[in-house]
Parts: sequence; structure tokens; C-alpha cells
Amino acid sequence: MIRMLQALRQRLTLILLCLLPFHAFLVTVLTKVMVGPVHAPLPVLAVWKEALLGVTLGIAVTEVMISAKQWLVGSRQWLVFFKKIDALDVIILASLLLSIAIFITHYPLSTIHFIYGFKYDFLPLIAFLILRRVPWGERWLQHVQISLILVGSIVSAYGLLTLFLPDSFFSWLGYSNQHSLYFANSSLSAFQHLQASDLRRVQSVLSGPNQLGLWLLIPLGMVLGSWSPWKVVSFLLILLAIIGSFSRAAWIAAIVMTMVVYASSVAKERRRKIVLRSLTSVVGFAIALVFLFPSVVGRMGSSSDHLRKPVEAMRLILMHPFGLGLGSAGPASNALSDSCVFLRPQDDPSWAKATPALCVFVGGKQVQPSLPSGELRPAGQLPLPSGELRPAGQSSHSCSCPLLTENWYLQWGVEMGWLGLLLSVMLPCFVFRKWFVVRGSWSEKLITSHLLLTTLLSFLGLSIAALFLHAFEDSAVAYSMWILLAMKLPPTRR
Repeated sequence: MIRMLQALRQRLTLILLCLLPFHAFLVTVLTKVMVGPVHAPLPVLAVWKEALLGVTLGIAVTEVMISAKQWLVGSRQWLVFFKKIDALDVIILASLLLSIAIFITHYPLSTIHFIYGFKYDFLPLIAFLILRRVPWGERWLQHVQISLILVGSIVSAYGLLTLFLPDSFFSWLGYSNQHSLYFANSSLSAFQHLQASDLRRVQSVLSGPNQLGLWLLIPLGMVLGSWSPWKVVSFLLILLAIIGSFSRAAWIAAIVMTMVVYASSVAKERRRKIVLRSLTSVVGFAIALVFLFPSVVGRMGSSSDHLRKPVEAMRLILMHPFGLGLGSAGPASNALSDSCVFLRPQDDPSWAKATPALCVFVGGKQVQPSLPSGELRPAGQLPLPSGELRPAGQSSHSCSCPLLTENWYLQWGVEMGWLGLLLSVMLPCFVFRKWFVVRGSWSEKLITSHLLLTTLLSFLGLSIAALFLHAFEDSAVAYSMWILLAMKLPPTRR
């Protein structure tokens, strides 16, 4: 019975991992087929991944319960299995209890904010908690690695092809023609333009170029772990797609991952020299790019956000040491707020009149939609307590813009205060520590295998990218990464 459940769980998990990067594409196309173009994704379609994950978790829980029943009959082996709890479990459970305590005591926003925040922050971690308590076949794990590399190659190849496809192709698929703009009550944009240019950023089948760059770090880590002729082709496709995404966080993460693999392949006595030389070369190359292509690499508007928003987040943490609650920052805030564009004082906002639902700020002051009595409202206020979206075309209202920290760790700090910030830093630290201390698992060979190294390499890249983006908030990235970690980091008594 347990073997049948394990086989079914593994098949469903493989399907989920392979389809996750295609989520935005599939939902956009199917929504267009069912209700027509320029519609928000249908909820019944958008939750397919959570439904499939829920079935998988249900099977895993059933396996654990059956195993516990066998222990009750007399087998002492399951006593150890059932009682195992380690630092990673404690960190996740403490974070969850903290978020609930904030919700009960002083939650300033609506319940819908908490639900969205729980989905983005804790659903992947709960999946990790459950799935690490069931066994995974090593041969099946090798199939997962090969499948994800192939999926990464397909996603990258299609993304590079989209650079040359006409706009009419994306409209035919159901994408919005409002490039570079996000509206919660409309379909996705087909692509984003590089700031102040007509150059497209590679987005492929994901919801944005940053999301693409982050997800590609997962198959990139698997390719870097070992080489073969077909993996070289996959590596080149994935690398070109990451470069074409113009996601600087993904660039930095990919460089660090490559340097780690390169440094680990040389003798210890030469490692320090090679690392220093590599760092010098990378810094020199980055400086040269900034001088040669300042508008592409610098992108001052985006760069200033990566500096300004973390500072604002730290200010909010100081003002609210116990946090504002789940959903107050990050993608949950983005989904429950107005769509806002921030322009420099010298920019002309007249182009936005064709999109009356768009909130436009010039020099930090709202200019569209117009405010009653000529009131000027500064940007950056907290989301509306009601969590309601503004109806398109409303003549005047005070905009409520998303609170984005451009940093996953600071997002937890804004939502759950200083303690939440500390727990968010501890979580990746203990994931890497777990690699060195894990003992007595059901497969010692699995824990020390090449598959674990490639997964930790991808996790390293995402942990670095989380310093610049909400890296663990995208569903395709978060579900994939934490499920892969659950397969290779079972709990121990330590």
C-alpha cells in the first residue's frame, strides 16, 4: 500500500514540477479560450497548482499516518521517524505561529491580505515540512533532474524566440498589449521593455522577466553540477535566456553559482587565488559594461528602487517592530493594490491617459487619476484595509500602491517585525548547515549525493537573489525549490 502511494505521489510531484513554469502561459491561453481576451486569469484555472499540490500533500500525510499505525503495532523504527524534528521545522513553525499571533493581536489589514500572504509566504514551507517526512526513490530523483533540465531548455528556447515574434502573436494567445504594466484585473503583459527603450526583456512562459531569471537558476544549478554534450547545449540556452531577461539579481546569482562550481573543482591550495582572480575579473567586466551600456546595465530608475525600497522597508520595521502582518508587503500587496507607475519630475505623463485605471506619480505626487479638490497625495502608502481593487476608469481616487521591499528578507521583517526578519535569515542558513550535520536518514547515500549538491547550488543562487527581489514569492520558484529541498533534506533528531 505504501509503495503504491509513494509511486503515485512521485508521479504527481514530477507533473507539478514540470508544469509550474508554464503556469502563467497556460492560464493566460485557457482564459482567453474560455472567456475572451484581456480578462484576468480565471480563479478556477489559477489554483490548479495549489490543487495538485494539495492532493500530493494529502497522499504524503496518508503515508505518514499508515507508517505511524505500523509503529503502533510494535515496530520501534517509526518511533524515531515520527518524533524527528529539527531546527528547520522549528524555524518554520515559529514563523507560522508568529504570523498567527500578529493576526490575532494587532493585524491592521483585511483578512484577505492575510490569506494572500499565507499563500505566498507559508504554503511552500508547509509543503516542505510535510514532503521531507516521506521517502523518495533515488532513481526517480535522477529522472526529476533530467526532466527539469529539459524543461529549462524548452522554456529558454521559447523565450529567445519571443524576441522576434510580432505583437499580434501574443494578442492571439491572450496576452495584454500593455507592455511593462501589471493590472490585477486584466491579463498579463506579453513582455516588458527595458527602461526607456524598445528592447524586449525575455519573459518566455512565465509572468515576467525577473520570474524567468529566478526560475532558470534551478535548472542552471543542475546543469552546472555535471557536464555532458547535451547538457552543454542546455547550459548555453539557459545562460542566454538569463542574460536576455536583464534580471540583474539573476545575473549576480548565476555568476556566484558558476564561481562556486569552478572553485570547488580545483585544488585547495589554488582555490583562494582563483576566487580572487575571478572576483576581480567579474568586477572589472561589470564596470566595463556600466560604462559601455549605461542605459542597459544602470537603469537608474530601477536601480534607485533597489536602494530606496529596502531603506523604506527598514524604516517601517523600526516604526513597527512587531510587523504589519502577512500580506502587507510583497506580491500579496501587489495583488491587492492599484497598479502604479512612478515617473521622474521631468517626465511627461500624458502617455498614461490612454489607461485611466493606471495610477501615475510624477516626482512622488499623484497626477492620475486626479484627486478631489486638487489634493496631492504622496506615493508609497500602505495598502487599503479593505483590500478592494479599484474599478477601471474611476474618475478620481486616492491610489493605494503596493508595498514592495525588493528584498525577501526585509519583506518578512515588514510583515512579522524584527523576529520575522531574524527567522527569514536563519532559514537559509540552517538549510546549508543541515547539509553538514544530517545523519541517520533513511538514505545516507541520497543525502551526500550529487543531486543534493545541485539543489543546494540552486538554493544558494536564489538566496542571493532574495537580497534584491522577492525571490521566494513566485509560485513556480518557491514550490519547485522547497519541494526539491524536501526530497533531499529529511528531518533528523538533531
